[in-house]
Amino acid sequence: MMTHVMSAVTRIKGRSETSDPTPGTVDEKSLYKKRKRRQGLRDDLTSFWFLLPILAVFVILFAVPLVQTLIYSFTDFNGYSMNMHYVGWVNYQKVFTDSSTLQGLIFTVIYAVLQTIFITVIAIPLAVTLNGKFFGRNFARSMFFFFSVPSMAILGLVWRYIFSPMKTGLVNSFLGLFGIDSLPWLSNSHLAQGCVIFVAVWAQIGWHATLYLAFLQSIPHDLYEQATVDGASKRQQFVHITLPQLVPGIVTSTFLLMNGGLKVYDLPFTLTKGGPGYSTYTVTQSIIQQGIGQSQYGVGSALAVLFTLATAVVVFAQMGVANSISRRFQ
Repeated sequence: MMTHVMSAVTRIKGRSETSDPTPGTVDEKSLYKKRKRRQGLRDDLTSFWFLLPILAVFVILFAVPLVQTLIYSFTDFNGYSMNMHYVGWVNYQKVFTDSSTLQGLIFTVIYAVLQTIFITVIAIPLAVTLNGKFFGRNFARSMFFFFSVPSMAILGLVWRYIFSPMKTGLVNSFLGLFGIDSLPWLSNSHLAQGCVIFVAVWAQIGWHATLYLAFLQSIPHDLYEQATVDGASKRQQFVHITLPQLVPGIVTSTFLLMNGGLKVYDLPFTLTKGGPGYSTYTVTQSIIQQGIGQSQYGVGSALAVLFTLATAVVVFAQMGVANSISRRFQ
């Protein structure tokens, strides 16, 4: 009896093994691909629900205003009445023929380029110094970083008193102690531009030095030890070890400085009101002045569109140069 039962079980098992797909067959692979595809779709759907709030904020706060600005740039919209008319490229022609706008563009470019150069050249050696071991190192780091804590608008108001061209100004009062005549710090075009750039460098150098300091602390100390054993000097270690390792930090810092410099508004406005004349006038101030102050939303929108395109070109060009430099030092 047991012999008949065992033989029957063996036959049934043999038939099941013959009819079912073995591991690794085409059927199992296709089922596995279908399961992975379904799992991928579920993961994509989950990610979409997480990204939906961010996408909504982007559309509401960026995409919609950008489209509206583009539409207004071709109309005579004054900001009050929706009874606007299509005027074509008239607003764009006014942008290129307005002297204040052109002067604002020139100073904005000068400001962005010079502040980026000065802060980069000073912040890297400062970060190297703060990375060393000396008494009061943490206090010194805190003091340099404190400069970037107040807003630029507040700093502009404070430095407006310090650089006042009157004898009561702080700098002129100090110069008067040595018998030096008062200087027209904010009433002279070139001095006013220099004051704006100086305050910008003074205010931001600590933050960017802290940024470089973070990258310096990530450099393996073994590289410097090996270079010292090989007889490399401090200058050679800085050129061949420190600078190449700081390339990602330099790319990040210069990107932030150029992007912020092209969009600057608060510091020049609170420090000099854009004067004397239009010597410290900026593009953003021109957009606000023409769009809101003079109720010429069409002209202001045209300037905003051109400025956005110019900023995008500069940023993408900078990213391309930065990527090529990064690949070179990899």
